[in-house]
Amino acid sequence: MMRIRGRVSRPNSGKTRTPFPTHTFSYKARASECRRPDLSADQRRYRGQGEYALYDNGQPGQKEKHMFNEVKKSIKWGEETLTLETGKVARQADGSVIATMGETSVMANVTFAKKQKPGQDFFPLTVHYQEKYYAAGKVPGGFFKREARPTEKETLTARLIDRPIRPLFVPGFKNEVLVMCTVLSHDLVNDPDMLAMIAASAALTLSGAPFMGPIAGCRVGFEDGEYILNPEMDDMHNLRMNPEQRLDLVVAGTKDAVMMVESEAYELTEDEMLGAVTFAHEQIQPVIDLIIDLAEDAAKEPFEFEAPDYSELYEVLKAAGEDQMRAAFAITDKQERTAAVAAAREAIMATLSEEQAEDENLGSAMKKLESGVLRGDVVKNGKRIDGRALDTVRPIVSETGILPRTHGSALFTRGETQGLVVTTLGTGDDEQMIDALSGMYKSNFMLHYNFPPYSVGEAGRVGPPGRREIGHGKLAWRALQAVLPAATDFPYTVRVVSEITESNGSSSMASVCGGSLSMMDAGVPLKAPVAGVAMGLVMEDDGDYAILTDILGDEDHLGDMDFKVAGTAEGITSLQMDIKIAGITPEIMKKALEQAKQGRLHILDEMSKAITTANDLGVHAPKIETMQIPTDKIREVIGSGGKVIREIVEVSGAKVDINDEGTIKIASSDADAIKKAYDMIHSIVAEPEEGVIYKGKVVKVVDFGAFVNFFGKRDGLVHVSQIENRRLNHPSDVLKEGQEVWVKLLGFDDRGKVRLSMKVVDQETGEEIKKEEAAEE
Repeated sequence: MMRIRGRVSRPNSGKTRTPFPTHTFSYKARASECRRPDLSADQRRYRGQGEYALYDNGQPGQKEKHMFNEVKKSIKWGEETLTLETGKVARQADGSVIATMGETSVMANVTFAKKQKPGQDFFPLTVHYQEKYYAAGKVPGGFFKREARPTEKETLTARLIDRPIRPLFVPGFKNEVLVMCTVLSHDLVNDPDMLAMIAASAALTLSGAPFMGPIAGCRVGFEDGEYILNPEMDDMHNLRMNPEQRLDLVVAGTKDAVMMVESEAYELTEDEMLGAVTFAHEQIQPVIDLIIDLAEDAAKEPFEFEAPDYSELYEVLKAAGEDQMRAAFAITDKQERTAAVAAAREAIMATLSEEQAEDENLGSAMKKLESGVLRGDVVKNGKRIDGRALDTVRPIVSETGILPRTHGSALFTRGETQGLVVTTLGTGDDEQMIDALSGMYKSNFMLHYNFPPYSVGEAGRVGPPGRREIGHGKLAWRALQAVLPAATDFPYTVRVVSEITESNGSSSMASVCGGSLSMMDAGVPLKAPVAGVAMGLVMEDDGDYAILTDILGDEDHLGDMDFKVAGTAEGITSLQMDIKIAGITPEIMKKALEQAKQGRLHILDEMSKAITTANDLGVHAPKIETMQIPTDKIREVIGSGGKVIREIVEVSGAKVDINDEGTIKIASSDADAIKKAYDMIHSIVAEPEEGVIYKGKVVKVVDFGAFVNFFGKRDGLVHVSQIENRRLNHPSDVLKEGQEVWVKLLGFDDRGKVRLSMKVVDQETGEEIKKEEAAEE
């Protein structure tokens, strides 16, 4: 791990909006192109083609063909060595790179179609990330014992790779591209997700695809005022269990620009967060240089692609309908505006010739027209679609407790975005079990985000959650988990479900706000309420820009940056940023963070009108009581084959969880059931006290007395002389098996056996008989 103390210097870049720079090196850089002046022309030619071997004397072999043309490059990065290699595995892919750090290796393979599908109007990039169980020496669980559908982590990592590389393809390139990243080896120290991103970038750079990279990424922690490069996995596995580690930040970028930020934080200030982003961008520079070095030796010929020129078509559209499009975007109501924009498109289409209407670049030209209308009004006139000022948040209405039978509920409405968020409390049995390469672990906090088609007035597919829903849910999860109480203080499993019922931008941040309200309504004692806001950026070619607070869906779609910030009044708990252009300087990011803070504080004020502190647990929520027992008593509570604990659950009606440390959680919505289970467990693990009277049951009668079960499962002997204050011929004269009696614990004999007495206890009242009363009898 690499630690940098103190502040990080920030580059003083200009504010000009520029396209991403193309490679400064040749894609097909060969050895013959001056990289090895010490070799002869023939030697360089043979080496560059990878066709013949060189003998030790430096002379080309006689048609001795290489099977592999392997190229390997390494650098020292932090405390580990990062190695990139290509040319040996997956040679039929357009680009294939294996990235290794420590004993963790990830292979990335890139293939792309050489022709665009007819009628293709979007860029079909697909990124897959797979964690193979064999990488960690494990066999998959389940019946089939093989990897199946992507796990949540695999889906999130695929998105993490997709987001920074997608905007770096040449505009207009719509050929199908497939990026597959496979974890081949995992040392459980170095997280493979960053290696997958680096390997994918390197493979794209080698492939010859029109990719304006390379990019690189790294993970940053923040502990004791220090930024930490690529912390070990154990430090980042669960920040709630490691309070000294206040940040889990992932940054991806090119040589000149930050492209993507994803973070989970513990109330970091804006300056601390910006410093972490700047630090990360500085630390990825050697990796980008490494990829360039690899490409100079191994890159393929660039794919011949010429970006389409639809400037003439754009001018035709602009002349035909710019004014009508501007009038349509001036409508504040989303549904009315959507209908007006559609009508403007149809009106423009009606003016086109048959050839123009069938132009495959019509969609791109139309989007450019719409974007130009929106962006020009925002930057030049400070005028947004719905008439708000640049830093104004839409009207907010917050309600809690709207669903009577749930444990906690809230309806959060911000403009035309609305989320119905419900919280359910459970026990340890309800924790989510996650089978990861690093091992099995449990999570007691879940947040699930649902985005049904009706939320945007559409009829569409309804099915399992997609990548977008999983990603938005995890973003809200990161924002809220930082303020959850410790499990020792609040021993519940918490599940939050966000149902997006309306959407016009920033639905993930509505889930954060609604989740905070819903958990407080359920009685979860959050450390502080959390709110989130989505920011946007519009930057023109001349460097003028505008930062937007609480963006709408159209502003997100047509803008240059999506910047989501969540946190408390004290600091940031989550940050997600996706940038589509170069030229976003630290000064612009700093201004955006400060503007987001003002919006966040305003939203928190509005939320406080609904609820300010956590409620008491609802009547329908389970009650949980925790007790601690000695670890050597765990076996007695569980019993042979679980017999004892099953009996406790059946008799009491409560749920009972016990862990290896002897912590027992008893849960039920019925307080009497909890008490009954508690008493039963207590009777098993507690030690009887000498001189105390207990109620028991006769389990066996013998010639010299009777054995009485008391204090749970403990048995003791009542000697015949201790049954009554008179001489008995046989204990069976007054006792029989199953009879309930009161006994007093006299003590223990030399062998540790329990000695009991009945004659000193009133068998009707259970009270001790005084000595004078016994003498009178």
